[in-house]
Amino acid sequence: MKKQLFALLVGSVCGTAAMAQFQVNPQAGLTYQNLTNPSPGVKYKGAAGWQLGADLRFGDRLYLQPGAFFGRNTTVVSATGDTIAFEDNLVRTNLKLKAMVGYRIIDTYQFDMRFAVGPTYDVLLSTDVKGDDISYDDGAFNKGIWNIDAALGFDMGLISLEPSVSFGLSRVFDNDVIVVKDIDSRYITYGLTLGVNIGNDDNE
Repeated sequence: MKKQLFALLVGSVCGTAAMAQFQVNPQAGLTYQNLTNPSPGVKYKGAAGWQLGADLRFGDRLYLQPGAFFGRNTTVVSATGDTIAFEDNLVRTNLKLKAMVGYRIIDTYQFDMRFAVGPTYDVLLSTDVKGDDISYDDGAFNKGIWNIDAALGFDMGLISLEPSVSFGLSRVFDNDVIVVKDIDSRYITYGLTLGVNIGNDDNE
């Protein structure tokens, strides 16, 4: 009797999951990352980077969108003055974990337009300086950064296109490290991804 009840419960759960709208959206794309609030005499300039990962979508018109993305971003750090002049690339490799909520503004068989917003968390994997003039190492950076992300997605059948922006809420540099404790910089990252929609959709 217990085995029959267990089998019935598993069957009901699987049937409900099959009926619910669920999609996997693997994506690849470009990023453009900049830093705010440079220290005196220093300039930051964004540069192109890349990202690769996937979102999950649970729900119908209103949906949950968790995801994870591996990315490599570059910011150009430069300074000019009477005694110093340099231009180095600050390269940051991170894992972005997303917990967003979205809404399908347009929801049709051939075309969807959706908006998503929510918190994300960047786990710093490594930092590299392409040049010899700045001495930032991994210890100068916070290992984790909270952000607020917003994205506008377009689904055309199996293909998705998604421009996005990520506003850093946490300090980039560790305030316990004397050399950088007064640099109150945050990241602003723009992204554009192209992806594929996999899974069931109520409109299909």
